[in-house]
Amino acid sequence: MAKNDYIEIMEKNHMEIPWHDYTENDSEVLIQQAGLIEKASVVGRVGLIMLSCGTGAWRVRTSMNRLSKELGVTCTVDVGLMSIEFNCFDGKECVSQSLSIENTGVNTSKLYRMEQFVNSFPSQEAHLTGEEIHKRLDEIEQIHELYSPVKLGLAAALACCGFTFLLGGGPVEMIFAFIAAGVGNLIRMKLIKHHYTLFLNIAVSISVACLMYAVCLHMAELLLHVSAVHEAGYICSMLFIIPGFPFITSGIDLAKLDLRSGLERLTYSIIIVLGATMFAWIMALLLKLQPQDFVALHLGSMMHLVLRLIASFCGVFGFSIMFNSSVYIAATAACIGAVANTLRLELVDYAGMPSAAAAFIGALTAGLLASIIKRNHGYPRISLTVPSVVIMVPGLYLYRAIYNFGIMSLTEAVLWFAAAIMIIVSLPLGLIFARILTDRTFRYCS
Repeated sequence: MAKNDYIEIMEKNHMEIPWHDYTENDSEVLIQQAGLIEKASVVGRVGLIMLSCGTGAWRVRTSMNRLSKELGVTCTVDVGLMSIEFNCFDGKECVSQSLSIENTGVNTSKLYRMEQFVNSFPSQEAHLTGEEIHKRLDEIEQIHELYSPVKLGLAAALACCGFTFLLGGGPVEMIFAFIAAGVGNLIRMKLIKHHYTLFLNIAVSISVACLMYAVCLHMAELLLHVSAVHEAGYICSMLFIIPGFPFITSGIDLAKLDLRSGLERLTYSIIIVLGATMFAWIMALLLKLQPQDFVALHLGSMMHLVLRLIASFCGVFGFSIMFNSSVYIAATAACIGAVANTLRLELVDYAGMPSAAAAFIGALTAGLLASIIKRNHGYPRISLTVPSVVIMVPGLYLYRAIYNFGIMSLTEAVLWFAAAIMIIVSLPLGLIFARILTDRTFRYCS
């Protein structure tokens, strides 16, 4: 099959929506006086763009409802992971549409711009024609990645390096994880750019990360006489694949009884985790790597605290950049994450608190801090909370669970899996209660 034929098939599989065909190019009729079909096209497109940014169903529906009220129509919406079905009524006519995106991802910069669009709609866009509004949405939709694959590779390297220290690793593991994660995520972003399928993306990037860690370790053994005891860090080199955004948003959607969106996001997250851990397990068998405990670091309590703050900041900052946040928003999220995650770890180590309870308090703290910053600066809350909480997702626990299942060490596997589940449930609960305490619109079921 010729390359052009293949490309044509892919384009037909997900046809582009001709948004401008819903409007009259030479019409001077403002959107508020336009027909129902034209109004519905604006409402639906706004919801679809927000969905493509990775935000949850509640935010998508809220944005569509705000525009609908301003345009004098009633809108009912059903939101999934990659599709929206909605109806618009104006008392005389009804328009039903089913819209979908070709792939899901996270783009907090585009989300920030869309929230600004929705907030300014009553004073600005509502006084424009449908064609002019779609041109503005064209500009927003063209906001793709702020960073090149190389920069995103460095962001993953920084995040996984911070992860390594927080999980107990030392300088050797941190250096090797930095290199391996950087190369792995670079390959991953190249594959995403060329629209390769999800499982191929996961398999190649995870395999490359594990292989790079093993190569670095063996080279260090041969040239620098580094002990093989540092092999445990290979787990940290692949943690860039953790689906933190869909994990957290699925919990928030389920809390608001958006069951379709919540369950679809949860399923998507589970698919990624299972795929990543299975390929990592296979690579560990091939490369003879074992998830051993890290070599103990003998640090004073104050030094440990300071290094945890720094490592948490770096980890959250790296993930924020991977989510396409601006540097300033990423730094803000990193400050929140440094405080919240360090608090969580200190509660476990010095207060003897169970990991799940500490995770709940850490997520609650992150949510409260994010709400204060949103009130003062207007940043999307999800752009601050999710990166600051992703670093608390127990990727190490999940991998060890799958690894022990694979070698039929069932008791050990169940223990790791149970601990992971408790933490995973606690994280969105903390954010949910922070939202309940600080957001009146989120507090009620209506």
